[in-house]
Amino acid sequence: MTWHGRRFRAGGWLWPLHAAGQTLLAGALVCLLLGGCAQTLPDTREMVHAALARYRAAEQRRELSEYGYAPAVPQTVPVASQAADQVGARLKRHLKVEAAISGAPLLGGNRVTLLQNGPAAYQAMFAAMENASDSINLDTFIFTDDEVGRRFAAQLIAARRRGVRCNVIYDGFGSLATSRQFFDGLRGAGVSVAEFNPIDPFHGLKRIEQRDHRKLLIIDGRVAFTGGINISGAYAKGISRGQRGAGGPDVWRDTDVEIEGPAVNQLQRLFVAHWVKQTGHLLPVADYFPDEHWPGDMMVRVIGSSQDAGFSQMYVTLVSAIWHAEQHVYLTTAYFAPDAQLLRALESAARRGVDVELILPRHSDYMVARYAAQTYYAQLLAVGVKIYERKDVILHAKTAIIDGVWSSVGSCNLDWLSFASDDEINVTILDAGFARQMEQAFAADRERSRAITPQSWEHRSCRVRLRDWLASTIERWL
Repeated sequence: MTWHGRRFRAGGWLWPLHAAGQTLLAGALVCLLLGGCAQTLPDTREMVHAALARYRAAEQRRELSEYGYAPAVPQTVPVASQAADQVGARLKRHLKVEAAISGAPLLGGNRVTLLQNGPAAYQAMFAAMENASDSINLDTFIFTDDEVGRRFAAQLIAARRRGVRCNVIYDGFGSLATSRQFFDGLRGAGVSVAEFNPIDPFHGLKRIEQRDHRKLLIIDGRVAFTGGINISGAYAKGISRGQRGAGGPDVWRDTDVEIEGPAVNQLQRLFVAHWVKQTGHLLPVADYFPDEHWPGDMMVRVIGSSQDAGFSQMYVTLVSAIWHAEQHVYLTTAYFAPDAQLLRALESAARRGVDVELILPRHSDYMVARYAAQTYYAQLLAVGVKIYERKDVILHAKTAIIDGVWSSVGSCNLDWLSFASDDEINVTILDAGFARQMEQAFAADRERSRAITPQSWEHRSCRVRLRDWLASTIERWL
């Protein structure tokens, strides 16, 4: 059995069952785990309107800069002005909106490298770990005991032997299939290891429900990697068009970023807070926060969402960005179970002429989630939203590009668990050059996808309609 959060891989033990049976059985299991919990999301429009009102008042009092942005770089490097000159009013508006609604600082002076798929990301991660001289902090949802997981373990152990402080947080549910002996081996080599919310029903339902879905690797407080990629051999094959396993594609498509600059400091703060929250004590002594450097000119905001905060900061940020979109909204996600507010934002954008496009998986490690997503197709297609299904891989990326200036990469899916339950990490990048790279990746995914048209969707069978409807009845736990 392969676990993916509370998702059970369709190619595993549920596969022999009829699709409707899979849906009902998965729903029963999830509801049993979560105890029928009710999840709520904030009124984003009310929050955004209030935040913008406060922002405008502060602007009038001259408490904020023109861009809603306090540079984290020397004044001799006017990052905000340079970026605004490149893309004009659209960037200014997105800067102001995000500055108003986000509690996280927007930091300039960063360099962000786009990493697509496991092999490219792992290669960059291993190179950074080999050069670590002070600390390695790793936070991951899935840490498997396979070829990839053992190579990460070997890198951590080798670093510890040369005096590098190594700290690991893994999710107790996401890594449930990995033996305790694997993690004990790390501990025995001097690596500090913490299990996030171990599966223990006697500690209450919240510990079972709230998961650490973050993916974060920080080296020496100087370079960080984050996105959707777990530590698993499932990612090792990369992209090979047409390559399929017995039950469908066995190649995973995902996205990470490598970050250097002041944003790494914010990611490190999230890791330290996460460690203290879970373990109750401080990290072993190391130089986790070296003097800042400014290797680039990209503006980055680090958004750490947690159930403890009462609402998902990433949810509010994304919905507000869609509400203020003017040209296009391109979203890629592995799991799509939106609430009414996100749906309204997408529909409103399409109605006012914004090009809204979604790339969703044709094949999924959790097919029930895909079936539930399909119940929204007709509603979105009717207002002009374009929907594509990536067909030759298991799509696991979580990205957004809006208006050619605002991009997001992270661990947060467009579903209830990501928005209302899980701890997540996303970074938003306000940079036209990086947005162009993201748009190129989006276009490549679209070329390998099938378009869902209103006509073809209207002719789906009654069996498919029933299957999707059954899946939608448990969408808040998908």
